[in-house]
Parts: sequence; structure tokens; C-alpha cells
Amino acid sequence: MATPAPVDIAGMVELPRRLRPGAELGVLDISEFFGETTGGVRTYLLEKARYVQKRPHLRQVLVVPGAEDEILEAGGVRCYRLRGAPIPTQKPYRFMLATRSTSRIVAHERPSLIEVGSAWCAPWLVHLARRRLNVPAVWFYHSNFPRIIAPRPSTAGYARLAASALAWRYVRRLGRMVQATVAPSRAVVRELENAGLDHVVHVPLGVDLDRFHPGRRERAAETRARAGLPGGPLALYVGRMAGEKDIDLVLGAWAEVERRTGARLVLVGDGPARRSLQRAPGADRAIWVAYERDRDRLADLYAAVNLYVAPGPAETFGLASLEALSSGLPILTVDQGGVAETVQHSGAGRLYASGDRAHLTEMAVALLGEDLLALGAIGRRYAETHHGWDTVFDRLFGVYRSLTAR
Repeated sequence: MATPAPVDIAGMVELPRRLRPGAELGVLDISEFFGETTGGVRTYLLEKARYVQKRPHLRQVLVVPGAEDEILEAGGVRCYRLRGAPIPTQKPYRFMLATRSTSRIVAHERPSLIEVGSAWCAPWLVHLARRRLNVPAVWFYHSNFPRIIAPRPSTAGYARLAASALAWRYVRRLGRMVQATVAPSRAVVRELENAGLDHVVHVPLGVDLDRFHPGRRERAAETRARAGLPGGPLALYVGRMAGEKDIDLVLGAWAEVERRTGARLVLVGDGPARRSLQRAPGADRAIWVAYERDRDRLADLYAAVNLYVAPGPAETFGLASLEALSSGLPILTVDQGGVAETVQHSGAGRLYASGDRAHLTEMAVALLGEDLLALGAIGRRYAETHHGWDTVFDRLFGVYRSLTAR
């Protein structure tokens, strides 16, 4: 999007006119899960913006945190960035506390529907902003935070179980504040319904099928040289470095995997746990690559390796895993969460038992002994059939229309 001079939103006397005032449907997206080096939610919102820009009957307003107040605007999409302090333990995320500015934005833009994409401050900002407007709201359940607190309830201590129970109470409270909750995998739909939420809708996430493509293998040698990667088989993780991702389990298992198969482990990304993970057992044999901002270079990285590893048991979907699948990579993943569902439906990988390092090792060795190119081709066909972004957003905007028509 084009970037005009920053605007002090809190001090504005007059906001710009609404975008596409005659549009059939306008959605306002608000989320704290949006930063310069964040992953899945940022990708989802930017892909939605591209979808809207190609359709004159739609408009989108983004409200996300930033280092400074500013407005960005381009072709049917307007982005308000509200100044917020960094969240100390969750960098690069920022707080969203601009109650007055959010209310003014909602009142001015008058969207057909509001989608809340995070669980902390944003839902309450929307709750306050909707008091004078009859605007339906949905909550996109991007983060399964009760499960992050206690990823394996059977072995969790009392404190974690109690905290997780409180988190589920909070989830139910937020579920009552919206007209529908959108979940990106059927496993999460079932979990939310079992927790007592009504009106849960399944809408999966998508992938840029043209960018994340096996054809990029043609320059694999060049990509490896640029990234400083060695020859031989490579397994890849791309994502946020955080405790709930179970990256330490993979690091601990991979020395044995490498000894038996020769496959090195490559980790791409940043996050609050990166430094501690680099000191964990097995980290010295891993190859650590910084967060890759360039999406084309990231696509090249997927196509230059042999296997993708997705260890997070609390993933609601796992967008990076879908990018890997679309790039022709089979996936090794934990048997919980959204990635496990994708692997089971596609048939393009293997599952290991959550928290079981020995089983992870055995499944990795077994998978690396299979025909990875053939499995990758199966995964690519699955991504093409089910997860193009246009297919996903056609479905999502259908949900929006059904809610606004009530």
C-alpha cells in the first residue's frame, strides 16, 4: 500500500471520507497480532486486503498497532495504525489501548461487520465502539491460548490446569460478545463447541499458490548458497520462536535424526524464545536463519529443502506449514492441532506423539526414508484443491453476508 505522511489519529479533527461509500460490504479488521516480523495473522490480513482490492463491491479497514499513529490507504483498503507500546514478553506484538481512537474510527467508517483477530485488548475496544452502532462482529480464533497454557493437560500441573480453565472461561465470555466465532480447522471447531461456544464456523486459511510453488526448486543451489546452507538433506522450521512451539523438543531429537539420516535442521524466524533456544541441547548442530521479510526469498527457502517440521501442538492452523505443502514439501508434525489435520487430510507427511522425543525421532527417520518428492506432489495437489486464497475468502465473505443479512 502507498504510504502517505503519518497522521496523528488521536488529535485529528476530521477523518478522511469513507472508502468506496457505495460498496456492498465493508469489513473492519482489528488485531494486536500484527507486527513487522509477525507471521500468520499478518499474512492473512494482507492477503484479505489484496482480495478486496480486486473487487470494487468490497472495502476493508484495518486497525492494528504500530510504533506511531498513521493512516495507509490504497484501492479500497485503509489501514489505521494506532501507537502502542511493545508487549515485553511477546515482542514484536504491541498493546492496543486507544479506546477513543478506535471508537471514532468505527463510527466514521461504519463497516458492515467487524472481525476481531486477537483476544486481549481488541475485543474490548470493539465492544465499546459498538455500543452506539448495530454492527455484527465475528471473532477469528487465530490463537488457541488456553491450549498454549496447558498443551498436554494429562501431564500439566495444577497451576497450569487452573490457568487454562480460567482462559477457557474468558474464551466463552468473548464468544458471547460476537455473532460468530471463526475457526481455521475442524479440530478447533470441535474444541470450541465442547467448551460451550455457539455459532462456531469453520473457514480454513489459504496460500499464495503462485509464489509458494515447487518450480522454485530450479534455483535451489543458488538459494542454499545465498542463505549459507550446506548440501545434503535439510529439514526446515519457519515461524515464531516461542515456548509453546515445542522447538526445544525438535532440537533435542534432531542429533539422533541427523546421525541416522544426515539431515540437518534449519530454523528460520525470530521471537522471545530465540536466545534461550540457541542455548538448548542440540542447538549447536542446528542452522539458525534470521526472520525473512522478503516473501519471495522465503518461498525459495521452502523449495530448497527436503522436509518441513511443524512441532507446535497448539497451532489453530499453521500457515507456514501450508506454504511448505504448497511448495512441495512433506510435513512432520505433532499429533495435535491444525497442522495434524492438514497432514491427515492431505496424506503428505507423518505425525508423532506430542511431547515424545523418541517417537519424533523415529517418525523423522522413517519419513526421510520415503519418496519425499512423491509425498510433496501429493501435498501440492491438496493445497491447489482446497487452499487458494480466493477460495478461502469467497467462503469467508459468504459467512459475512449471512451475518449481515440477519
